[in-house]
Amino acid sequence: METVAPFKEVIDEVREKGGDAVKFCYQCGKCDTVCPWNRVRKFSMRKLIREATFGLSEIEREEIWRCTTCGKCPQRCPRDVKQIDDMIALRRVATGYNVFPAAVKPYRAVSSGLAGQGNPFNEDRKTRADWAEGLSVKPFAEGMDVLYFPCCYTCYDPRLKKVARATAAILNKAGVDFGILGSKENCCGESIRKTGNEDLFKRLARENIKTFIDNGVKKIVVSSPHCYHTFKNEYLEFRVNFEVVHISQYLFGLVNDGRLRITKEYGKRITYHDPCYLGRHNGIFDEPRGVLKKVPGVELVEMPESRVDSLCCGMGGGRIWAETEKSERFSNLRVEQAIGLGVEEVVTSCPYCITALEDSRLVLNHADDIQVKDITEILQEVI
Repeated sequence: METVAPFKEVIDEVREKGGDAVKFCYQCGKCDTVCPWNRVRKFSMRKLIREATFGLSEIEREEIWRCTTCGKCPQRCPRDVKQIDDMIALRRVATGYNVFPAAVKPYRAVSSGLAGQGNPFNEDRKTRADWAEGLSVKPFAEGMDVLYFPCCYTCYDPRLKKVARATAAILNKAGVDFGILGSKENCCGESIRKTGNEDLFKRLARENIKTFIDNGVKKIVVSSPHCYHTFKNEYLEFRVNFEVVHISQYLFGLVNDGRLRITKEYGKRITYHDPCYLGRHNGIFDEPRGVLKKVPGVELVEMPESRVDSLCCGMGGGRIWAETEKSERFSNLRVEQAIGLGVEEVVTSCPYCITALEDSRLVLNHADDIQVKDITEILQEVI
């Protein structure tokens, strides 16, 4: 039987940690009209905000864990209700009570891996740089121009190691003076923070910051929009200010400066998927497209929902580790949209999006109809 958390305890926690904007909501329901969950099942952010306002939130229900923090509802809200902050605040309450419904029970194991090995897979920290074997990638040393920070998925996931390797190969080709920290790195902490585990996020962040400072890091190039968002926007809370650049921005600069020469054609019809944390949250839309438009032979077609209106892949907000019914995956909709455009490849710039889209093309039996690529994988083929 579900229990209702005490009124005062929940509402105080939500307003303290999520901001008291919940009290300004006047229940217009615009959040529900744009929420991708309502494309695959019934879901109401409006209802969750109302329940939080009156202290009626049932922290045992999966509903408070569904928000992918995609950012669609805040951009449409006429009252500036902080929906994302409020959902995270509720999750902090649940995490404090160690209450996790079945779909998000993997968060416990993820937390353990992050605390012990600095990655969500609980893989040996010593193997974090194994992806770079044979690529002449150096350990970062003070004075180097750039620290390349891959992310946990590009370090350990077999599919996404290809992205890290493509990135390193491109940087080497362009003559960039870069290095990696390998086993000294932790997860950036973005996703575990979104699940409500604030203490673990702060621990990971402080350890990363100390490592960056101790090694003389000033400029960081990242593969993941989630790392980008965290290092650039959330680590500011710790009074540090590193120069953070997403790989799509960095590549655009290299191509425009003539440091990276494109010598081959890529005669394919493709579409670009805007990741939520690169586009909607951080306004990076033009650089990835700019890189792709520089490639001869590419026919770039826009998605029906693109740029600021891009459809979330479903992996944000910690959902990358949650159990999601196959019929309820947003990425299924995205793959179907791409198929409808008649493109050969969906290109993106986010490890989470690649994971979701790769899974959906298999689930939907489109493995032979469409491919999923990172922007670095295309560029590697044409330089």
